[in-house]
Amino acid sequence: MPHLFEPLQLRNITLPHRIGIPPMCQYSARDGLANDWHFVHYGSRAIGGAALLIVEATGVLPEGRISFGDLGLWNDAQIEPLARIARFAKEHGCVPAIQLAHAGRKGGVGLGWQKQATLPSHEGGWIPVAPSPIAFGDGYAIPTALDEAGIRHVIDGFAAAAKRALAAGFDAVEVHAAHGYLLHQFLSPLSNHRTDAWGGSFENRTRLAREVVATVRAVWPEHLPLLVRLSATDWVEGGWNCDETVELCRILKTLGVDLVDVSSAGLVPWAQIPVGAGFQTGFAARIRREADIPTAAVGLITSPQQADHIVRTGQADLVLLGRELLRDPYWPLHAAQALGPPRAWPKQYLRAAPPGAPAR
Repeated sequence: MPHLFEPLQLRNITLPHRIGIPPMCQYSARDGLANDWHFVHYGSRAIGGAALLIVEATGVLPEGRISFGDLGLWNDAQIEPLARIARFAKEHGCVPAIQLAHAGRKGGVGLGWQKQATLPSHEGGWIPVAPSPIAFGDGYAIPTALDEAGIRHVIDGFAAAAKRALAAGFDAVEVHAAHGYLLHQFLSPLSNHRTDAWGGSFENRTRLAREVVATVRAVWPEHLPLLVRLSATDWVEGGWNCDETVELCRILKTLGVDLVDVSSAGLVPWAQIPVGAGFQTGFAARIRREADIPTAAVGLITSPQQADHIVRTGQADLVLLGRELLRDPYWPLHAAQALGPPRAWPKQYLRAAPPGAPAR
């Protein structure tokens, strides 16, 4: 089996190893524009040796943001600030990717460190949209149910954002269909009560995710990889479950998806989640095995030995570390030092590198 520091090929893109940065919202944009905070945040982690950097949930439409502080790719002015990040990542051997997202009924709320509730318009909020007029929870507005034209507008928004991501120089895009956001809301019977062609059966509930993926794949170059993030389960009886996730992943593979980023939960606030070290890796392993598609594992992966074990035992092809890479942007370099041999360090930092570390 491959190990943590073996390369990973996804179409024409080669990741130098199997450690990546998952999308983590910074809630620091204005009008969807990346700024110096984003450049320093992502640039530090590219210097720190990550193989893959997935820029945070980026709204394909203004109303598709989680909050007024989210990044966006709904207009051309948003391309160059993100291109600056993509260029810098490539200069340091890190593959830049970006997650395209629509928050649905969880949109229009406060910043991540503020109380999570729908804000009034004068505070930067808006009435969100969703498959059905069902609020996420207490303090959240009842969303407007999307009609056929609204659904088509969402699909077109994903395609247009993917074109802008390409113009910005990203080497991969990830479609966000997890964590209770719009595509996940269509997937789950808990949030999708529609009786038309977009709800009810598995085929209908997965239709929006499938159409978004197919539309993005059609505008995304054949030689570049397409990723999808899925919540494998809602952790609630009667909700979206892992059996359905496996079946959807089989379909996504035929639509040109190259890797599934496997997470869980986020659809309802009352889910009982057995959180613990590596608590989601079993989902990644099952999807990899039963859908025959590469996967990324996430969720309380903290040590080099744990990350290496996930790859060596075939649970996933890639590990994405969120909190650890917030705590330590140089975690990949330290992991290489722990597992051996040391990876290449930025030449500017060689004086602090372990003996024998090469320069880059």
